[in-house]
Amino acid sequence: MKIAIIGTGYVGLVSGVCLASKGHDVICLDKNKSIVSSLNSGIPTIHEKDLDQLLKSVIEQKRFFVTQDFNVALSDALVIIIAVGTPSHNGEIDLTNVLEATKEIGSYIAKKNQYVSIIVKSTVIPGTTDTHVLEVLQKSSNKSLGEFGLGMNPEFLREGNAINDFMFPDRIVLGFEDQKTLSFLEELYLPWDVDKIKVNSRTAELIKYANNSILATQISTINEIANLASEVGKIDMKEVVKGIHLDKRWNPVLKNSRLNPEILNYLIPGCGFGGSCFTKDLQAIKAQGKKFNLPMNIMNAVLEVNDIQPYTIINRLEKEIGKLDNKKILILGLAFKPGTDDVRESPSLKIVSSLINKDAKIYAHDPVARENFKSALGNNSSKIKFIENLKDVIDKIDVIILVTPWEEYFSLSNFDISNKILFDVRGIFTKESFSNIKYLTI
Repeated sequence: MKIAIIGTGYVGLVSGVCLASKGHDVICLDKNKSIVSSLNSGIPTIHEKDLDQLLKSVIEQKRFFVTQDFNVALSDALVIIIAVGTPSHNGEIDLTNVLEATKEIGSYIAKKNQYVSIIVKSTVIPGTTDTHVLEVLQKSSNKSLGEFGLGMNPEFLREGNAINDFMFPDRIVLGFEDQKTLSFLEELYLPWDVDKIKVNSRTAELIKYANNSILATQISTINEIANLASEVGKIDMKEVVKGIHLDKRWNPVLKNSRLNPEILNYLIPGCGFGGSCFTKDLQAIKAQGKKFNLPMNIMNAVLEVNDIQPYTIINRLEKEIGKLDNKKILILGLAFKPGTDDVRESPSLKIVSSLINKDAKIYAHDPVARENFKSALGNNSSKIKFIENLKDVIDKIDVIILVTPWEEYFSLSNFDISNKILFDVRGIFTKESFSNIKYLTI
């Protein structure tokens, strides 16, 4: 099947490369000349595990191509996928990119007799595809639904695991407004033998938001409980977590063995969630609820807990050692999670900004996210010493705050960090991993 994808961000690029690897012919559209040139040369424009090898492979097979030309991208495509960004403004998603792409698609299909299905893959609030997108398509094409197709196919890609998530999904949601679009979606995902949920577009839209909202709720709930444990004192939170994880409703026993499902990772205390999805999605669904006069109390609480969680680290540190001015503090990890260079909503941004305000002397390390972090922090980045090698500064440091659990930090126990403070905000280590240090965790 010939597919056109509008957008080459995380969703568009990963989707395009993975669909091409399954035998589809994919053309992606991007208006940025340097991005087009880089991708056609086999050089990914985002940091994502296994993307570089897969990109080169599908280019060699002549199944994947990127262009700036809208007509070239859409030529003879049976399915056009919209995978552009939906940034957040004051908590509401901005549909500008989606609707601009939709308008261009409408103008294109106005001149074509071939039936084409337009599939929204960008994350949009329930009721967007079958109202706003449909309205723009009909107006710009002078055609009605039935003369073209319309659907919504949400993504469930985790940055750092996006290729694996696309190639080995746990389910695929096929949202459709007409039967022909459903048949196109079924053909598109024929190579995947997984559960496929066939629903209307607004149900598909809400599945994505509901999924992320519930996962985020788990994270904020366990963080709030951990904060209480810290204040009460003499509570081993790791044992509390263990006790929760052994509940058979979370962790069933099958043939005398625990399943240890991945959902348990969202029930471990930390410094809060970050990235491009959770915060934005909760804010968007909260804003939509407000329009219906729904208080959205749980969404409000989840966001509030997550917003203050990074600052609890600073407060805890001050309780332990007093004022932080002139303290030499090393931040390990700047990306919001390992496996990506994305720093959007990264807890490290709040932690570092707070430390700057406390006049601490800050050192920072991350394998891939340094430049993005500098850009996100703006002028304040000049107040940080970014380091390449931990060995160069480890002797000078008073406090180490491990924020992002990159695998290379797992060898920290091999360093001599005697008489220092290690604040392991992700609970990677245990007290017993070190000697002669003050070990803190959440």
